[in-house]
Amino acid sequence: MTDKIKIGVCVMEKKVSSAPMVQILERLQAFGEFEIIIFGDKVIIEDPIESWPICDCLIAFCSSGYPLQKAEMYAALRKPFLVNELQPQHLLHDRRKVYEQLEVFGVPVPNYALVNREYPYQELEYFIEEEDYVEVHGKRFWKPFVEKPVDGDDHSIMIYYPSSAGGGMKELFRKVGNRSSEFHPEVRRVRREGSYIYEEFMPTGGTDVKVYTVGPEYAHAEARKSPVVDGVVMRNPDGKEVRYPVLLTPGEKEIARDVCLAFCQLVCGFDLLRCEGRSYVCDVNGWSFVKNSYKYYDDAACVLRKLFLDAKAPHLSSTIPPSLPWKVKEVVQSEGLTRQGSGLIGTFGQSEELRCVIAVIRHGDRTPKQKVKLKVTEEKLLNLMLKYNGGRARAETKLKSAVQLQDLLDATRLLVPRKSRSGRESDSETEDIEHAEKLRQVKAVLEEGGHFSGIYRKVQLKPSKWVKLPKPNADCEDERPVEALMVLKYGGVLTHAGRKQAEELGRFFRNNMYPGEGTGLLRLHSTYRHDLKIYSSDEGRVQMSAAAFAKGLLDLEGQLTPILVSLVSKDSSMLDGLEDASSEMEEAKAKLHAIITSEGKTLNGNMSGGPLWMVDGAGVPDNASQLLHSLVNLTKKITAKVKLLAEEEDEKLSVTASSTVLPHYDQAKAFGKTTIDIARIAAGLPCGSESFLLMFARWKKLERDLYNERKERYDVTQIPDVYDSCKYDLLHNAHLNLEGLTELFRVAQLLADGVIPNEYGINPRQKLKIGSKIARRLLGKILIDLHNTREEAIDVAEPKSSQETTTTFPKTRKEERDQARPLNRNEDLRRTSSTSEKSIDQDDDDDRETKYRLDPKYANVRTPERHVRTRLYFTSESHIHSLMNVLRYCNLDESLQGEDSLVCNSALDHLHKTRELDYMSYIVFRMFENTEVALEDPKRFRMEMTFSRGADLSPLENHDGDAALLHQEHTLPIMGPERMQEVTSYLTLDQFERMIGPFAMPAEDFPPPTTPQAFSGYFTKSSGVLERLVNLFSFHKGSTAAAASSTNNNVKQ
Repeated sequence: MTDKIKIGVCVMEKKVSSAPMVQILERLQAFGEFEIIIFGDKVIIEDPIESWPICDCLIAFCSSGYPLQKAEMYAALRKPFLVNELQPQHLLHDRRKVYEQLEVFGVPVPNYALVNREYPYQELEYFIEEEDYVEVHGKRFWKPFVEKPVDGDDHSIMIYYPSSAGGGMKELFRKVGNRSSEFHPEVRRVRREGSYIYEEFMPTGGTDVKVYTVGPEYAHAEARKSPVVDGVVMRNPDGKEVRYPVLLTPGEKEIARDVCLAFCQLVCGFDLLRCEGRSYVCDVNGWSFVKNSYKYYDDAACVLRKLFLDAKAPHLSSTIPPSLPWKVKEVVQSEGLTRQGSGLIGTFGQSEELRCVIAVIRHGDRTPKQKVKLKVTEEKLLNLMLKYNGGRARAETKLKSAVQLQDLLDATRLLVPRKSRSGRESDSETEDIEHAEKLRQVKAVLEEGGHFSGIYRKVQLKPSKWVKLPKPNADCEDERPVEALMVLKYGGVLTHAGRKQAEELGRFFRNNMYPGEGTGLLRLHSTYRHDLKIYSSDEGRVQMSAAAFAKGLLDLEGQLTPILVSLVSKDSSMLDGLEDASSEMEEAKAKLHAIITSEGKTLNGNMSGGPLWMVDGAGVPDNASQLLHSLVNLTKKITAKVKLLAEEEDEKLSVTASSTVLPHYDQAKAFGKTTIDIARIAAGLPCGSESFLLMFARWKKLERDLYNERKERYDVTQIPDVYDSCKYDLLHNAHLNLEGLTELFRVAQLLADGVIPNEYGINPRQKLKIGSKIARRLLGKILIDLHNTREEAIDVAEPKSSQETTTTFPKTRKEERDQARPLNRNEDLRRTSSTSEKSIDQDDDDDRETKYRLDPKYANVRTPERHVRTRLYFTSESHIHSLMNVLRYCNLDESLQGEDSLVCNSALDHLHKTRELDYMSYIVFRMFENTEVALEDPKRFRMEMTFSRGADLSPLENHDGDAALLHQEHTLPIMGPERMQEVTSYLTLDQFERMIGPFAMPAEDFPPPTTPQAFSGYFTKSSGVLERLVNLFSFHKGSTAAAASSTNNNVKQ
């Protein structure tokens, strides 16, 4: 062609000189069909539009200092073809208008509400803020929620976290060095100086997706670590932020097209949030190019060429150049990971690759769990109950929020004078003395820690007696409570040691459970070849253990609260509760009580010559009844000593300000700490936030519950609690030098080693029955995880014919839309709350599973198809014992008669001797694929099972050099993994499924997700460029059929 098409670049020079713009303009110039005219800052800012260069096509977009209205006037005067329309760019500066426009086009956005202020700090009737939520026009947003300024150029975005996760706020901002966010644990109130959008926080697994369109039919997506996790920007050796191209679903490609058309911006970037299998647009940026991707530069230049020719030389639009007029750069792919043998069990050759890691992990070291029960008749407390239960005389009240607990504390302080001990000896009523003591304990618990947090304190008030009162001006009577049962639960908080244990175990997993000696997992995860999901029960200590573990596993930084909210999913239906096996456990405890309290221990069902673990009550010491008697006496001795310390503390508090005696302890700031509070230890005070009064209450309750002197009856179920308190004080309060504590620990340990395992079944068959009931749902989920991993691996090894057909004969747009239509605000499917509890079987439904898959055509990764699935389940002691019992004794089921146990004999013997599965104990299943074995061969997939006993108690038992270090750090080391199979054994996945299947939730309750559809990009290698150009150019031919076909082919990106 003789006359070249003139392309005007009317943007600020800083943007023109950016690397992506330079690369793409050079490619357009190289076609020989275009003349590139760069206006420059002087022309744009100073010269009148009449003197601006005349052009056929115009690239113009707003940035800092850009005269957008002036550019609009020029476009109106010269009428060039606009790549990005100018008038709609005004919308991009107001987040309210962006969301409104997206909704008009049916693009899914987060659930949101607007707070518009005419001046700073204006009070608005429709806006309400409470401790854990804000309410806008009656719409309630529970924390965590997001607060965005309506000004699109203000990038100070806040995320507010619930008190149950520790509270605080994270501020997101444009990258400063290696930071993109900061956590502020003390900030709990929202901003009021301007207008804001409030919206649900979308848990995305710690990943953000950036989408870049070039025309409505082309979209390139890249994933990066979200700033909401720890705020540390991941950079490559060149200092660039690490991003990896990922595949878009058909529904997401529809979203990209709609965003492009909604704002009339052919080159447009926007942010995509993937949550629970659906995608939402949370921001639209306008003109944006991908950085550091030569394949993308090639694509963008070709698509822009097509757009320009369509607009100004349609007769040349279908002309295909014989070759690309620039050298196509082939990016050198980075090294792949070394293949991984079994690692822990034997060696099976270099053809094995790790495919799946599933771990069930107990929480870390915690404070003893406590409960206070007392009957209350005081008017102040009864009125408080009525205040929070809606005035219903017979309704129960639960107090968890800061406001509610503060009200209770205020009332309790009035009922418990500072000098409550004076004159006590003259009080003749024992019950009154005990009641006063319990009120003092309630007051002390509520004052503990410096502020309230529902994660570790809650109060129930249950009315128990009522009186009838005549209603004024009415013939009927009204009820009023005159007595209620108050139940205060506290303690069970993850300690600094527990956080340290969990974080160190996460690092251990990173360095030992995955290929690549530590860097392997991080590379897998950063390149989106690591499918990680972390689940937790709803107990605070379990959630925080999961967050601390994730911090160590993924080498994160900062506080645990953002990590918890971003990466940990709560599932109480699977990981909480013992209700399903309550009757069997009560039966086991009754038999256990009979065995322990009998003078001569009897073993029912003793199998002569059989394994020791097959008898009833295996592990209970022969002299259990004598040990129980010693346990009671030693407990009384410790209680008396702690009582003296509590009385001494009380005397000091009666004459001195509390702050001068007890250094302030802030539970919120302690959430992320892994070190002891040195000031408290130096002052001779108990570790953590416990006072001597609460320490005495803890031991007094154990003494009272362990042995009822009036009834002369032992309660053997209290033995684990006594052992728990002994272990805690030996670990954290050794500096108090409680005489007799070491002896009590030895006696309690002997008894607890027999009691704890037998609470989950008195013999193997009962253990199997109880274990299968408690862990049924968890077992079903583990089998689903393994099944899905195998299906994905097989699909990678042998692509399905349907996928190949899709590449050659693309589906129509309607078929794609019907198959994966994105969530629309108008379809009544909106998520109601991101913080609502969800069931795991729902979460893993194909429609809800959030997956990230590398785009192999754009990722400079040698093995983009390699994919490792990790599922981490954090729970309590009950599920660890239950799962272990099913693994040990599954072969005792009638349907598996004659089968050997999944656990080898040596491991069975070792487990019998181990008995205690302490804090951070875990069971790990790893699945390997032997790629040299035929797909149909059962030996294609091999299972490996290991376990750890958790915390190593030897420093407490041996008074050696480790014990001295222990007293400095208060932290027990975690035992390494141990084999559950013989070194030469080969457990196939088929065999594992057959043995576990009878005890797992049926597979039909967990519909397996299908393998995600594979999508191809424009350019794979330079030799295939022309073929893809043919497809690209056929889009805009006149034929409707051709257009329909090409649309789907091109949108495959």
